[in-house]
Amino acid sequence: MKKIRAGCLGMQFKQRTLMQIADMICGNFEDKDSYFRYRSSTYLTEFFYDCDTDYRHDGSTRNYWVAETLKQILAEPHPGPSVPPETFGRVIKTLMDQSDAKNEDSDRPNALEMLNGALAREGFEAFYAEDRQCYLRHVATNTIATAGPNPHRPFSATELKRREQLTAYLESVSEDALIEDVLLPLFRQLGFHRITAAGHRDKQLEYGKDVWMKYTLPTQHVLYFGMQVKKGKLDAAGVSKAQTANVAEILNQVTMMLGHEVFDPEIGKRVLVDHAFIVAGGEITKAARNWLGNKLDASKRSQILFMDRDDLLNLYVVTNLPLPTAAVPTATPPDDGDLPF
Repeated sequence: MKKIRAGCLGMQFKQRTLMQIADMICGNFEDKDSYFRYRSSTYLTEFFYDCDTDYRHDGSTRNYWVAETLKQILAEPHPGPSVPPETFGRVIKTLMDQSDAKNEDSDRPNALEMLNGALAREGFEAFYAEDRQCYLRHVATNTIATAGPNPHRPFSATELKRREQLTAYLESVSEDALIEDVLLPLFRQLGFHRITAAGHRDKQLEYGKDVWMKYTLPTQHVLYFGMQVKKGKLDAAGVSKAQTANVAEILNQVTMMLGHEVFDPEIGKRVLVDHAFIVAGGEITKAARNWLGNKLDASKRSQILFMDRDDLLNLYVVTNLPLPTAAVPTATPPDDGDLPF
């Protein structure tokens, strides 16, 4: 875990790490052995301009100036210890632009290996995603450093394909797999922590919660969340059908969730859940939302948050999370027409 500066929301890297990354940005290597572009003073200013910053090289020793600039960038506010400031992510993305490949192919395996050799010291690794952009991942938590997700923006063709694959996966997934393979990675990526899944072996102990977790606000106040998960459609019909759950079936679970304490081992106390997520792998109908709202009093009604399949799909895609293994179709070997004898 990175040390937090006094009076600052930033993150600190070791000086050795900063100097190694600075040398990569400057291209301070023998030309024939270098995997990074050489950047003079003018091009260093251009580099940081491309990162959407206003840093201008002041004529001092290039790599020391870059290292100090990186230190200032890391001192910017960031979501948590597993996610560096957004500006630092842009620096890595610009540094590893595949069009800047030198003395190797566009996948830049040698440049990536050199960068990861430095980042490993800080608990991070860089990788290329399907969009051919370079991102940072926190190794211990598998959290990917990306800009704040916007599930309402237009999707690229690649993202639409991933969305279709995840949709097909949700059609047949079990409730436990939905929790373990989709919801837990998604909520970790969104900044929730201490995520605890009850699991079906502990149903008698979950008190209406399939999952509980907490979220730390920028003010350092902590909110606690419970989650009740159904794998199919959630409606308000009189009788539940196959792949459909009636909202009346979870009313007691939600009431129990909001009224029962959870034990937080990080503070050694029992705390009440502040909000309850009702998550469905299918649609949550408007009738179901209204029925549940009418059954709860005003205070409890404000504590309920709904997430249905569209919400899950959109958030999963824009956070650039890897698809569950079972959601990725396996390649079929070509049939060469030869008989097996």
